[in-house]
Amino acid sequence: MALPSGFLSELKMRCDITDVVSSYVNLKRRGRNMVGLCPFHSEKTPSFNIYPENGSFFCFGCGVGGDVITFIMKIENLDYIEAVKLLANRAGMSMPEDSYDDGISKLKGRILEANREAARFFHSKLMSDEGKTAQEYLIGRALSKQTVVRFGLGYAPANRYALCDHLRKKGFKDEEIVAANLAFKRSSGKGIVDRFSDRVMFPIIDLRGNVIAFGGRILTDQKPKYLNTSDTLVFKKSSNLFSLNNAKNTGLRTLILCEGYMDVIALNAAGFHNAVATLGTALTAEQALLMKRYADEVIICYDADEAGQKATAKAIDILRNAGLIIRVLNIPDGKDPDEFIRKNGERGQAAFKNLLESSGDDVEYRLTKLRQRHDFNRADSKANYLKEAVNIIANLDSAIEQDIYSSKLSEEMGVRKDSIVEELNKVKSSRRRDFAKKEFRKVTSDLTGREEKLNPQRRENMRAARAEEMLIAYIFHNPDMLKKAEKLISASDFVTDFNARFYKYIVEQIGEGLSPDLNIAQDFTPEEVSRFYSIINTYNSQTATVGAMGEYIDTIKSEKNKLSKADLSNMSPEEIMKNIYSKKPKK
Repeated sequence: MALPSGFLSELKMRCDITDVVSSYVNLKRRGRNMVGLCPFHSEKTPSFNIYPENGSFFCFGCGVGGDVITFIMKIENLDYIEAVKLLANRAGMSMPEDSYDDGISKLKGRILEANREAARFFHSKLMSDEGKTAQEYLIGRALSKQTVVRFGLGYAPANRYALCDHLRKKGFKDEEIVAANLAFKRSSGKGIVDRFSDRVMFPIIDLRGNVIAFGGRILTDQKPKYLNTSDTLVFKKSSNLFSLNNAKNTGLRTLILCEGYMDVIALNAAGFHNAVATLGTALTAEQALLMKRYADEVIICYDADEAGQKATAKAIDILRNAGLIIRVLNIPDGKDPDEFIRKNGERGQAAFKNLLESSGDDVEYRLTKLRQRHDFNRADSKANYLKEAVNIIANLDSAIEQDIYSSKLSEEMGVRKDSIVEELNKVKSSRRRDFAKKEFRKVTSDLTGREEKLNPQRRENMRAARAEEMLIAYIFHNPDMLKKAEKLISASDFVTDFNARFYKYIVEQIGEGLSPDLNIAQDFTPEEVSRFYSIINTYNSQTATVGAMGEYIDTIKSEKNKLSKADLSNMSPEEIMKNIYSKKPKK
């Protein structure tokens, strides 16, 4: 059962979309609307728009749109009911009792409870005689009991049924344990077994303090060395970071990005509480945008081996695209942060602090790596270095940065600066042309509906689909015109079924005296919601006339009456002519 309309109306009124979004995004006024950098994809020019008049947002860069509830769902990775609860709490409102089906929310709650109980179980096992081997491992990594307790570290017993049996005694059902990915069904299909066994366990905690997943390190030579929780209803690897819950409370606007759990824990033990790590995967754009919410600068602190350096190069591009300032820390002798601090003993903290303070920016790092691949005694190698270096400089957004590095490159290589600037301008010009081509292809694709997935009928019925979308937008912005429109057209007259659903939906909403989009986040998928707000904010028909509405309706009806290619191929000439004349509009 859906949430009461009166409750949702008051919730949206109390939770002004501009106020809510501005707590996540830096917004600036542009006419009647607000704009900012999209929090859902990396961009350098603002394409994220807030429309205070209709309480919606839409990004023309990535196509994500919705209302204030949809925004919270997306930014906080919540389902519909959870997002409503968060906003209700913000507005000081109580949730209506027994008025909605929150089956998914209840399951999420049970998964979080199971994870919390599993974390307690793993920690108790670590502190018992059964966890002696795991204790010795952690002591060997120079972790104090205080650090172990602070991170809630644990041990998963070798017995593959230990956790399942424990959770069942606590009242959890097998399907809940499997949904949490704490266990999986046996190949025989009978019963379940623990996912983690004989591993040191690292609880992964979200920004609200919930245990959402686990990482486990094997204590033998078995593979894989690390095993992580797969994606569940409460956890997505690509959009979470280990220990961000600790790092965000430091008050610093700098994060230290590490490769693994032990590096983060070692840095925390040494007093560097702003360290975070990815969760068994390479850095993603989602994680970079998440870091951007809590930091202005990221210091990449990956291992100095070949794999670590490749990961560093990829991370630089992702973090740059997210608008973050980047520095790269080089650890001597190929050590990782954990090993470096332990090897330096009592001086570990001070030595690592010196490394942090002396770390260079990402441009210097990339140029240094580039120099190592070239022999400057050879003219061709020197020229290749200069061309590759110019490509790196061309990626910089700031003209000042480009000028500074062009000057340094000129001095370093003994080449006139104007030659470097000329080459730089060529590269930038070429990239502008490539970008223009890409944008042209995108616009062409949008116009022709070539890659249309949500509304596949749009491609073959472009004229009708646009008229339908304009009519939907017109009625949305002018609900008082619905009665007049209903005399002329109904959803059954629409050519595309997808747009017909939208039209039918807003007709029903307005007919019940409600805002046309009040319940949309309940009734449509996130992708459909984004398309709806794309339509109403692209075709902002507040200034359109009644005559324009009539033209939209005439176009839809005339397109509906057109014979399709399939119709024509199965009809005789006489039938075609008869059909045409029978469908002529009456005067």
